[in-house]
Amino acid sequence: MPSNPGPVQIVTVSKEEHSFALDTEALERILLAPEIRDKHVVVLSVAGAFRKGKSFLLDFMLRYMYRKSDENWLGGINEPLTGFSWRGGSEPETTGIQLWSEVFLVQKSDGTEVAVLLMDTQGAFDNQSTVKDCATIFALSTMTSSMQIYNISQNIQEDDLQQLQLFTEYGRLALDEIFQKPFQSLMFLIRDWSFPYEYKYGLQGGKAFLEKRLQVKDAQHEELQTVREHIHSCFTEISCFLLPHPGLKVATSPSFKGQLGDVAPEFKDELSYLIPALLHPDKLAEKEINGNKVTCMGLLEFFKAYIKIYQGEDLPHPKSMLQATAEANNLVAVATAKDQYYKNMEKVCGGDVPYVSPDSLDEKHLFFSNDALHSFSSTKKMGGAEFCERYRNQLVVELQEMWHSYSKHNESKNVFSAFRTPAVLFVLICFLYVLSGLLMFVGLSTIAFSCDCVVGLAMVAMLTWAFIRYSGQYRHVGGAIDQAAGVLLEQATVVLNKSRGTNVAEKMKSS
Repeated sequence: MPSNPGPVQIVTVSKEEHSFALDTEALERILLAPEIRDKHVVVLSVAGAFRKGKSFLLDFMLRYMYRKSDENWLGGINEPLTGFSWRGGSEPETTGIQLWSEVFLVQKSDGTEVAVLLMDTQGAFDNQSTVKDCATIFALSTMTSSMQIYNISQNIQEDDLQQLQLFTEYGRLALDEIFQKPFQSLMFLIRDWSFPYEYKYGLQGGKAFLEKRLQVKDAQHEELQTVREHIHSCFTEISCFLLPHPGLKVATSPSFKGQLGDVAPEFKDELSYLIPALLHPDKLAEKEINGNKVTCMGLLEFFKAYIKIYQGEDLPHPKSMLQATAEANNLVAVATAKDQYYKNMEKVCGGDVPYVSPDSLDEKHLFFSNDALHSFSSTKKMGGAEFCERYRNQLVVELQEMWHSYSKHNESKNVFSAFRTPAVLFVLICFLYVLSGLLMFVGLSTIAFSCDCVVGLAMVAMLTWAFIRYSGQYRHVGGAIDQAAGVLLEQATVVLNKSRGTNVAEKMKSS
């Protein structure tokens, strides 16, 4: 182990690109040390909102691990607190995930020796992190820890539970198959608890409080029931600890360095119960995945596998409740406008309605599409003008696609269009047959023979087209015949128009 242990950044977050990277070499240096690589591992992680004292708490855990044989492990009155980096103020200190570089070997009462890791996580919901950033970091720490401490201020609010639901679901998405509860132990650590007259500080008061907060009642709204059922389904064990406020000096003094002399007595008392309750040898639970205990070497592989999942694009991006609601709201408006356009166009050219002239249909399309866009714009929507404009553009594209479908459907009802190819081929055969007779009459038998050959090819093409229409086979050949007939018709139309133009010009000159 390093002579000077300290925090090691193992997962980094790019604030600009909102991407994640695992420092594999740093993690290997910690987990593959010869004396611990094959030991079953205990991972204790602290996660929650930023600037709520997670690193501060972890440093007392470090102090306990280094001094647990000493009754006065909390330290001296004026001794500064060291370990994971922390400070007072409003700006976040920890980013990504950090591990303490020294892995503690602890012997349990049954004689087994386990390796204990302490993990510190980026504070959730700072001013640079997206919901995906926070969800990914929380999910990674929950998936790799045997005890996840969810650090909350003052009380368990409904939004705390909803965030926990989102984060754990994002972790559960990354796991392929789950036949049991995917995560191990969760502890709600309620900081600055102000109601000891209702529920006492500590584990017992926390247990009674948590039972009430996570109780599923018939009278509750379905959304509230779902959140609570989800949390119960995710963790094998859930507990709660109520911790008092550490004192005004801790919260407000810029010179506070962790010295116990400035910490409120009741906070120190409860801390002396909390830390051993988490780290006493017989309280330690080894990390398990699918019921199998994980070694330090195995944990390294799980970190590698999990980070790959979150670096890829397989998982959906978790969204804030406002963004998800705004998206749903705009999508409903798009669907309603499309449905309005669909109903109007069905009356004009849908189903068994007779063929409509293209100009008339185009006019109806413009009127109904403008009406649908007006309906979308007049619907009250969330997300702001720029956000809603994206969905309006999406509606324009989808209406255009519907218009193309209706145009093709209407064209298919045109009798001439349906029989255009055989009609063109029939006229071609008649014309060439007459031309061949005239050419034979004037002695141009070679050219007449060529015309007869083309007549034969046209007749074969007509019979082939009829067979394809009847059988539905070789449609690409039928398409080629249709295309060739279309070119012939177009060229004939051009020639006729030119001849008419010439005749008109000659008449104007003679007059």
